[in-house]
Amino acid sequence: MRNTLRAVALSALIAAHAAHAQAPEGDVAWSILAGLTSEVGPRMPGSEAEARARVWAEARLKALGFSNVTVEPFAIRGYVRGRDEASLTAPFPFKLAVTALGYSGTTPEKGIEGEVVYFATLDALKAAPAGSLIGKIAFIDHAMKRAQDGSGYGPYGQVRRAGPAIASGKGAIGVVIRSIGTDSHRNPHTGGTTFADGAKPIPAGAVSNPDADLIARIARSGKPIRLNLTLTGKTTEGLPSGNVVADLPGRDPSLPLILVGCHLDSWDLGTGAIDDAAGCAIITAAALNAQASGKALRTIRVLWAGSEELGGFGGKAYAAKHAEPHALAMESDFGAGQVWRVNFTIGDANKPLADRIATALSPMGIVRGSGKANGGTDVEPMIEKQKLAVVDLDQDGTHYFDLHHTPDDTLDKVDPADLAQNVAAWTEVLKIVANEAGPIAAAP
Repeated sequence: MRNTLRAVALSALIAAHAAHAQAPEGDVAWSILAGLTSEVGPRMPGSEAEARARVWAEARLKALGFSNVTVEPFAIRGYVRGRDEASLTAPFPFKLAVTALGYSGTTPEKGIEGEVVYFATLDALKAAPAGSLIGKIAFIDHAMKRAQDGSGYGPYGQVRRAGPAIASGKGAIGVVIRSIGTDSHRNPHTGGTTFADGAKPIPAGAVSNPDADLIARIARSGKPIRLNLTLTGKTTEGLPSGNVVADLPGRDPSLPLILVGCHLDSWDLGTGAIDDAAGCAIITAAALNAQASGKALRTIRVLWAGSEELGGFGGKAYAAKHAEPHALAMESDFGAGQVWRVNFTIGDANKPLADRIATALSPMGIVRGSGKANGGTDVEPMIEKQKLAVVDLDQDGTHYFDLHHTPDDTLDKVDPADLAQNVAAWTEVLKIVANEAGPIAAAP
């Protein structure tokens, strides 16, 4: 019965999406972005909504003319959100804007309360004596700074990724961090954290930047701070997830294929427009554009990966399943800001190929960088497995972390002109690499 219902639902979706397949060039990306964020909405890894997104994606890709459209299921260790609340109880009462981090420990229904110990940086927490946080709640500050390339996310993001486990190891009963974001809105930024084997998962949340400013001001005043924290979500094993994979077959199926990736899942606070429905819209529309005047030489494969947000599960599952030869991989997972730079990881013998790409992108104002391309979470496992060449089209991320993992990650934040510029840049690259007859190799 379940398979029959799924087949009926899929058939209905294919029929509903058929009109989108005839959309004028340039509209395909927007129709994917608007449809996924509106018709499905938030797509938490392992959730019923993510399952609906896979059905939606399968139907849309078939309606657009892709071949071999396949859902590839796998199970994950997920996080099911509960009730997220936090309030200062001293030196005065104040309700905070808070969100649980993925894989947070669980509080009782009535929450936990304790003295807050303020740490200005992650290094300050690391330096705290062993056992100094027993029975207390750690607060970790460390405000992220804005950068065009988003480079601050790596170091500042360690507060979220590693901070809770460090606080747990020093005896804390809970931890709250300043959101890893660059905005000044009262929107908390969620995201995953990790507790290594042997580390006790403790309740871990993030407060909005204005609320973090308030806590920092109180801490500087020297007044004792107490906090009540309620995070009732639970880490859950064996949740269903999956990838959606589709091909545009090339003229020569014996040549290693071109892999382009994005992720289908999203956090649950917003509708996952910039992270990462925009990426799926960009790569899919560009792949179709690259085939608009006839089949490319190489097959172009799109990977709409599942469950990226909780640990890159989709990319790992894809690499584990697929052994067919790949040549080059690319990923779009940084919103829809204009592409401004291109980087390569490519063999010396393919320098002319990289030069042709850089030349084609130059009229768009896209400069050639000197950094190394890495692809991104959804394609990195395959890159490492087969030692693939990589092209990165770097987007302007100046304001990306204003919205990242917040309730503000919604369709209205995407500029259609910027989205179209992304599609145009990706189209130029795919036209070149998918029609390259010679070997494409990674740098040694």
